[in-house]
Amino acid sequence: MNHKPFVAPLMALIAAMVGAAATGAELKVTPFKLGTFQVQSRSFVGLVLRDTVVIDIAAANAQYERAHPSAAKLRVPADLKDIIARYDSEFAPRLRALAAENESTQSAAYIRRIDGVKVLPPVRPAIILNAGANYPEHAAGIVQENARVAGPGGPPAGAAGGPARAASQSAPGIWERPSGDMRPDNPYLFLKSPTTVVGANDDVVIPRGREQIDWECEFAVVVGKPAKNVSVASAADYIFGYSIEFDVSDRAGRGDRKMGGGPDWLIQKNHDSFGPIGPFIVPKEFVPQPMNVRHYFLLNGEIKQDSNTGRMEYNLWEMLSYASNVMTLSPGDMLSLGSPAGTNIERANPRWMKAGDVGTCIVEGIGEQKHNIVAQK
Repeated sequence: MNHKPFVAPLMALIAAMVGAAATGAELKVTPFKLGTFQVQSRSFVGLVLRDTVVIDIAAANAQYERAHPSAAKLRVPADLKDIIARYDSEFAPRLRALAAENESTQSAAYIRRIDGVKVLPPVRPAIILNAGANYPEHAAGIVQENARVAGPGGPPAGAAGGPARAASQSAPGIWERPSGDMRPDNPYLFLKSPTTVVGANDDVVIPRGREQIDWECEFAVVVGKPAKNVSVASAADYIFGYSIEFDVSDRAGRGDRKMGGGPDWLIQKNHDSFGPIGPFIVPKEFVPQPMNVRHYFLLNGEIKQDSNTGRMEYNLWEMLSYASNVMTLSPGDMLSLGSPAGTNIERANPRWMKAGDVGTCIVEGIGEQKHNIVAQK
């Protein structure tokens, strides 16, 4: 795996710490997360501290500017996308100041407890890209189950349970394979519609007539600035932070062999409520090792998936580079980086999600989603 894109930001942070020590300055940054919240009918962009309280950024900033008359006057937008786009140029220092000044504040007019607000999707991405088979154990489980279904007289198992394939090659203009790269496939991404997005605590709705509903608890990257034809080496500069996507999947198929009978990604991935994101976005400065993050899924309290981002076949910088060679990415767009093993599509005796279940998707250091699984009315 290529971890080089992480080296430059790490060295910059170390240099800043050394510089602060040399000048006697105190380097103190209070970690925070960002999200979008609602109280009654009013929504607002919030800064989350300790996973327990949320600061209304617009109201807190107004108070900050009154207390610091010489501070730059900032217009706080109602959409977190705008803050993401202006983070490096305007908002990073101010949000750090608001977090530091309110680190131990117990009460203020602009502070609310998380359990007293509705958690909305942190952003509404214009583009959501999801990685396919990016965890080798997940891919292998699918292959093995396909081979079992095919039986002893079935075709020899290639990467998809079919005939053996030729070695993978570069895709000019999209993905150049590094010399000596022995990974069996190139990166793979598919689109998920923004209409699938709901919040981290909202219901996941099983569509009428669909009974093979699967779980995929995934680590997601949030794009920080326009990205087109980005190299792997510079991809870290285009990342704002990290979140969660619960990639709900309909495995029942379409009932025919159209287009060769392969997966129908529209049906499988794009029912309403099949793309919960959030609860928060964590700026990348507070996730020092994004390629070493545990994420896991529980169904009714029983662990079904449990893995680490370090097990990805293609890391987050490679995936962002690959995506940007296909399409232009914008602030607030998301790349969900694949499902680990433990899904039902890998099982001989699947236990699909059904109405009455509770699904919980957790990414350590990022947050937790908890969904009631309900039937469509």
